Amino acid sequence: MSTEDLSPGQRMVRRFFRDPIGVIVFWIIVLLALTAVTFWLFSIFGINFPTNPNATNVERKLLPPNAINWLGTDNLGRDVFTRMLHGSYISLTVGFVAVAVSLGIGVIVGAVSGFFGGWVDNVLMRIVDAIMCFPTFFLILSAVAIMGPSLLNVIIVIGLVSWTGTARLVRAEFLTLRESQYVTAARNLGQRSLPIIFRHILPNAAAPIFVTAVLGIPEAILTEASLSYLGFGVQPPTATWGNIIADGKSYILDAWWLILFPGIAIFIAALAFFLAGDALRRAAGSKAETR
Repeated sequence: MSTEDLSPGQRMVRRFFRDPIGVIVFWIIVLLALTAVTFWLFSIFGINFPTNPNATNVERKLLPPNAINWLGTDNLGRDVFTRMLHGSYISLTVGFVAVAVSLGIGVIVGAVSGFFGGWVDNVLMRIVDAIMCFPTFFLILSAVAIMGPSLLNVIIVIGLVSWTGTARLVRAEFLTLRESQYVTAARNLGQRSLPIIFRHILPNAAAPIFVTAVLGIPEAILTEASLSYLGFGVQPPTATWGNIIADGKSYILDAWWLILFPGIAIFIAALAFFLAGDALRRAAGSKAETR
């Protein structure tokens, strides 16, 4: 199939999978996602694999990595490897769901602002500017402190606070695309605003929106880890990568594995999504023909 027969999204995907870095990080993300889904299902059905992540054994506390406990044990004798596996779905759930919430709000606000312009644009953009005046993390921290620490509250707060960048991006795309010939033709044919927005303009703005969404996932993962580390995220005994590090901060000189291994997991997950977003950006902006 020639490039001319492909949609912009299909061309972007083809270029992405011709990028060696894109292919590598794609499979890393697939592995992370499969791990998260698997242990999410285990948590629903009460399956403790490879062991119970909350089972304590003070006789085996603070053991370094060994044949039984591959990543060592924590201060209560819990297996760090098991807790990291069960904590993976928390971090990735926050990443995907919070970004979905922020994407939905940002796309709607940006589309309405960019398409209608005028006073609607001025009002919505002043709201965006007002929200962006506050440091994002401290705004999230304050909101979670008021609402109470829980997985649902963390997802809601991150989603409700982090949509402003998406709104500005979508607005800029709509300001350009609303003057296109196909939009003018649709207006002349008597089509209403909503069909024009969702059938004609939004599909042509999908590539940069998708790139922004992918780049937003690692930011949400890092935010959740930071909140959990500070005690405002998911509460123990439920394991997350952030609160595993928090449990180990008092033993950093004696139990380095409590800091190192969850830190590496957060680093790999965040880096994979950042590199994937960068590869998608290159694919979306590439003018090279592929066949």
